[in-house]
Amino acid sequence: MLDACVLYPAPLRDLLMHLAVEECYQPLWTAAIHDEWTRNVLANRPDLTAAQLGRTRDLMNAGAEGSLVVGYESLVPNLSLPDPDDRHVLAAAITGGASVIVTFNLPDFPAARLAPFGITAQAPDPFLCALFDDDPAAVCRAVARQRSFLRNPPRTAEQHLATLEQSRLSRFVARLGPFAGEL
Repeated sequence: MLDACVLYPAPLRDLLMHLAVEECYQPLWTAAIHDEWTRNVLANRPDLTAAQLGRTRDLMNAGAEGSLVVGYESLVPNLSLPDPDDRHVLAAAITGGASVIVTFNLPDFPAARLAPFGITAQAPDPFLCALFDDDPAAVCRAVARQRSFLRNPPRTAEQHLATLEQSRLSRFVARLGPFAGEL
């Protein structure tokens, strides 16, 4: 389950989508999660429009079949988290059969509250490192494909890795470093 905060930064969102297309993992999200990240992007990026982000949302849903979780709402009132506004994320993770909630907001998803559902919370960096450790070749293909789509301006592998590092993915970038020639 991808929390809205990991879908907000475009480089991370794009990477997560390329990894999904490469079948490194099955992403999950909800319409409410889409609403949250798009609302926050629009608030901070006046150069973007709702139509542009709506297109991104539609492409995400189409590109990762089965990612949109529905029918979780009845679980929300019975869940307890430090931030009640995050209960929908846990409810969707339960409904979608997720084993991990990927989020920058780890304190909002205490292990003791997630454990009864067989779910853990992970920051993006260790999550991506685990994907790399499971299948380095597939992850390198996804990162290379992501970089190949960056045309305005084109990015070198080193520039692309620097962008990912700025997205709080330092350990993941360290794993990719030796493979920069393939990216």
